[in-house]
Amino acid sequence: MARMGSPFVYVAGDRLSVAELSAARIDGDLVEVGDAFMPADAIETPAIRAASLAQLVPANTALVGRSAAWVHGALLPLPERQSVQRAVAHRIGQPVDRRLVYSDQGLPADAVELCGGVAVTSAVYTTTDLARAGDEVAVRALCDAHPAPAVRVRDAYALLQAAGPLHHKRRGLAMLEALIDELRTT
Repeated sequence: MARMGSPFVYVAGDRLSVAELSAARIDGDLVEVGDAFMPADAIETPAIRAASLAQLVPANTALVGRSAAWVHGALLPLPERQSVQRAVAHRIGQPVDRRLVYSDQGLPADAVELCGGVAVTSAVYTTTDLARAGDEVAVRALCDAHPAPAVRVRDAYALLQAAGPLHHKRRGLAMLEALIDELRTT
């Protein structure tokens, strides 16, 4: 998958050296975002967050879980190790990088979107993924990042309910159902 660079994301060794980026950061012209830098006056969008991780994410994989939640603006700080999952039907060689947690289970094509030139699971799919993992903090953060949290939870519940057999599906449905009930009463 070809990666398009963002004019707002500066990676060491790309357009500027490490020394130049560090000097610009000290001067207050740049701030750190993910594994890169961005102008201090730019708005940190999901596309910029994703593009900041572009050099780390292997081809044919997508950011998933807490890493995808961070891209969607739900979690701070960035997880220390990025979670990636195979985003193609055929097997690929397992990436060897201590900064990555890799899953070889293929993702459904409709679960992946391109954000800042990087494949990332959609916010709704990420919500179901984190609910199945029992990560209530991340699920709440993802829902709160949406202008209408109840809509995000209902969409995630419907997606998970319609899915075929999945590990921890019942746990995910129970968590999302509890959130729906909670949002209904508030």
